[in-house]
Amino acid sequence: MNLMGENIVTEDGEFIINMGPQHPSTHGVLHLKIWLDGETIKRVQPHLGYIHRSIEKMSENLSYRNFIFATSRMDYLSAHINNEACALCVEKGLQIEATPRAQAIRILMGELTRLSSHQLWWGCTGLDLGAVTPFFYAFREREAIMEIMEETCGARLTQNYMVPGGVMYDIHPNFQKRVKDVMKQVKDNLHEYYDILTGNVIFENRTKGVGYLSAEDAISYGCSGPTARASGVSCDIRKWFPYDGYEKVQFEEILDTGGDCYARYMVRMREMSQSVSIIEQLIDNIPEGDFQAKTKNVIKLPKGEFYQRVETARGELGVYIVSDGAASPYRIKYRSPNFSNLSALDHMARGSKIGDLVAIMATIDLVIPDIDR
Repeated sequence: MNLMGENIVTEDGEFIINMGPQHPSTHGVLHLKIWLDGETIKRVQPHLGYIHRSIEKMSENLSYRNFIFATSRMDYLSAHINNEACALCVEKGLQIEATPRAQAIRILMGELTRLSSHQLWWGCTGLDLGAVTPFFYAFREREAIMEIMEETCGARLTQNYMVPGGVMYDIHPNFQKRVKDVMKQVKDNLHEYYDILTGNVIFENRTKGVGYLSAEDAISYGCSGPTARASGVSCDIRKWFPYDGYEKVQFEEILDTGGDCYARYMVRMREMSQSVSIIEQLIDNIPEGDFQAKTKNVIKLPKGEFYQRVETARGELGVYIVSDGAASPYRIKYRSPNFSNLSALDHMARGSKIGDLVAIMATIDLVIPDIDR
């Protein structure tokens, strides 16, 4: 029987409902089939593919310069970091490194991206659970970061700023001043995020003890990022496999052992402060020199297999390239964090109420194009 778009009652009294694929609370075109006993969730089955665009196959038909930018449309809230992963993988194949100036710029742009992504997540989480005000507070700081992105590379969301060997353009003359102004703004206002939502008794009741995920289960499902770290799993790629100079900056890997929605919330809240700290360490210490290492106009990787991982705002993104020596990849595979994190949704939701499902999805922080690819 086709259950798409219709709710039915099975012979044993289970009620099957559909959430999505156009429901706002699914953060995009995600379709969930939900088995209920009254209001208690017995099973959740995600149905994917509604925004599938065959990005991996597209990447295999683009040059080693151009395929990088196809990943901007996966996790579009981590577009810069996605592009960085691809550029690093190409550099690994070429056995070159980005210039010191380019590495510092990459980290700065990456942490600005993480900060703006977490701000959007915070606003949307409040909105999902019925709190409208946080959305406007979040966009106050996020908009200031988006203006820096636009001034630096001409785009606000999908920056297309990474190239093999460095970055496409040097930073704008106003970059350092504007970044410092925004960091002061974030530090001055971050306490409001806590005042408005974190300590709210309704929010606490909706998140504490809801959607529990143990460390063992997080590892079993392949979860990464804040979703795994909120269960006590140390998995920050910036710490375990540093890239682009992350080993030179001081920051804390945020861990929590709560494993519930509230723990996942607090990990991201604390990560925002760490991103501010990283940016402040680098903003007045950007090395002089070229912003891009010299590479050939037509890039060809030697025959072989190359893999690079980075830490996006949602977890580990892996880029796997198989090269046959031509000017385009023979095979591209992306290991996306959202796909693995979504796989734990059924486990986290079983036994919860239907209203808890929205809170669980909100604190996983799903971006659906990263799942479908």
